[in-house]
Amino acid sequence: MESIESLPTVDTAKKLGLLPEEFDKIQEILGRKPNFTELSIFSVMWSEHCSYKNSIVWLKTLPKDSPRMLAKAGEENAGLVDIGSGLACAFKIESHNHPSALEPYQGAATGVGGINRDIFTMGARPIAQLNSLRFGNINLPRTKWLVKGVVKGIGDYGNAFGIPTVGGEVFFDDCYTVNPLVNAFSAGILKVGKQASAISYGVGNPVFIVGSATGKDGIGGASFASEDISEKSTEKLPAVQVGDPFQEKLLLEATLEIIESGCVIGIQDMGAAGIICSTSEMSAKGEHGMEIDLSKVPTRQANMKPFEILLSESQERMLIVVEQGKEEIAKDIFDKWDLNCEQIGVVTDSKRLRFYQNGELVADVPADDLVLGGGAPVYHREYKEPAYFKKYQEFDINSVKDVEEKDLGKVLNFLMNHPNIASKKWVAQQYDSTIGRANRNTNAPSDAAVVKVHGSDKSIVITVDCNARYVQANPEEGCAIAVAEAARNIVCSGGVPVAITNCLNFGNPYIPEVYWQFVGAIKGMKKACEAFETPVTGGNVSFYNQSSDEGPVFPTPTIGMLGILEQPELKLGLDFKAEGDLIYLVGKSVNDIASSEYLYSYQKVKESPSPAFDLAYEQLVQKAIAQLNIERLLVSAHDLADGGLMVALVESAFPGQLGFDIAATNLSVRNDAFWFGEAQSRVLVSVKPENKDKFEAILNGLKVDSQYLGTVKGADAKINGNVISSIKDAYISYDTALEKIINN
Repeated sequence: MESIESLPTVDTAKKLGLLPEEFDKIQEILGRKPNFTELSIFSVMWSEHCSYKNSIVWLKTLPKDSPRMLAKAGEENAGLVDIGSGLACAFKIESHNHPSALEPYQGAATGVGGINRDIFTMGARPIAQLNSLRFGNINLPRTKWLVKGVVKGIGDYGNAFGIPTVGGEVFFDDCYTVNPLVNAFSAGILKVGKQASAISYGVGNPVFIVGSATGKDGIGGASFASEDISEKSTEKLPAVQVGDPFQEKLLLEATLEIIESGCVIGIQDMGAAGIICSTSEMSAKGEHGMEIDLSKVPTRQANMKPFEILLSESQERMLIVVEQGKEEIAKDIFDKWDLNCEQIGVVTDSKRLRFYQNGELVADVPADDLVLGGGAPVYHREYKEPAYFKKYQEFDINSVKDVEEKDLGKVLNFLMNHPNIASKKWVAQQYDSTIGRANRNTNAPSDAAVVKVHGSDKSIVITVDCNARYVQANPEEGCAIAVAEAARNIVCSGGVPVAITNCLNFGNPYIPEVYWQFVGAIKGMKKACEAFETPVTGGNVSFYNQSSDEGPVFPTPTIGMLGILEQPELKLGLDFKAEGDLIYLVGKSVNDIASSEYLYSYQKVKESPSPAFDLAYEQLVQKAIAQLNIERLLVSAHDLADGGLMVALVESAFPGQLGFDIAATNLSVRNDAFWFGEAQSRVLVSVKPENKDKFEAILNGLKVDSQYLGTVKGADAKINGNVISSIKDAYISYDTALEKIINN
């Protein structure tokens, strides 16, 4: 152990991101001053990224129970939900924001690698990926560099790893210029009862590190993710990990094989905080300890110091506790896949972690005091309503001149060319969406991704959603809308929503106005998840998404939702199918343009409330769509979101290049509200003429509003007898706009 003269001071602790009172608590826990290695251990394990110290009091209020839940929220590498027929789905979403802001290619690539490891560490084979990406001003060279790097990183890693990327979202706003958001989602399938756990127990059981060698990349990554982005952030490039998808593919197969062999006691992915995180969390959960010899850890650089080995976030690594006497089974499996498999320690009954290097004890810490739910600090942060909030609520729709009918085509053209609404084809083409032969949306687009579960008739229906502009305007309502939209996308694709995971991207939690946004978002998520009976299976909190120059990003609680489609024939697409089909708007027309892309970008009004939303009515609308689909009365369904009704109409027209003839006169609301407003709980559907009466009767019985709009007809977008655009011309703009901006 280090001599007393070299022991760290409170200044050292502050440089490592710890508070003075946390330094005092560490000394109290140890009964002495920590050495540098021990202080480094506490600094990463007590960072926001690992300990959730500023968020856990509110996260505990979220609903987490349902008959389908097979793993307690936050206690395993990923959420696990029973999907029936003896099968379960493991799914999770996580952020890799700070690394992607500095080194977009590796930052995004290792985000994909990390989230997939979370899935297969559970014993599930990943079958689909999504991502939610936020960037700043798209006309800036740095933003274009970030977009290109992030998209290429996701594509190169995911394609090489062999898991299809089946959907996602891309959003641009100036607030993300310094601090982009890169949220990665993965889902996998396993048999119920075959899952592995992140736990350690059984005195004398051997502890193995498997996979890649440990290097100096990613050291302090968890701490780096727990501070604001600044000019000095580039000095922390070593905190960005480097990924190898081919190594991860080998690790996937070896991991699933060793779990199937039955010799595994517990297993955990080495993500944030590396070896120290895996050893401490597994030990604390199993109420045991470990003795670890760091000299036995395979390393990529010579003479690595103990803290470097412990804190490294080198990718493609796992910690596995194997049943004593079955060491050779583990070694043979990893030798078969040409991967490292080194025993580095044993399980003890001490409840302490003792780390040695070259025979010398370099750290001795209690496992439980390092982790969430144990001795890690928990804070109740101050929060207060920001001044802007009241100002947003003062918006008056009458202060904006309504759109004349003759200008509908002009507004449509603007929106079709806006990067938030234009096709993300340039992005999607860089991802392999068909590998695995399971993507059911390849030639039949739906609002959510529909992915077949091989060996059954089922499909999982997955989506990632969050309009951060709504959350900025009203965190509670905006986050509830994010949950509602995710559920609506699943229902409009024919699925039944069952559970969510979340990625909570916010600014600095020590700023009361930022923390107010966080608290509001949690409240909104809670009430919406309770309404839709979609418990929270786990997720990720990413604070400190802000810079000294730009301030915080919009509060962005990304919702990843899982749904189930029991029978293939119940799948719904968003596309019009045949001329003569009737087009209806299900839901209320509301005189509202608040927070819409039209108001924000076309009218350039940045301050307005979140759009009109009634949670109880939203539930009714979704119930109606589900019942209509079960009765096989819908030809297509497409929820109204960014760009409102007009954008939904042309998006439904694009796949088959089928036009529409809409008659909408004597409107009860303004033109712009009707065509471009983003009031919630509305779905555009098409229906066969022979099903008209039955369709309307069901809606009337449920007391859900509907409005007949017109028919699928021709090859033009025709409104009240006037052609405002040909579908072909609108599609060309929509299809190529993003690529033109990026490559200009």
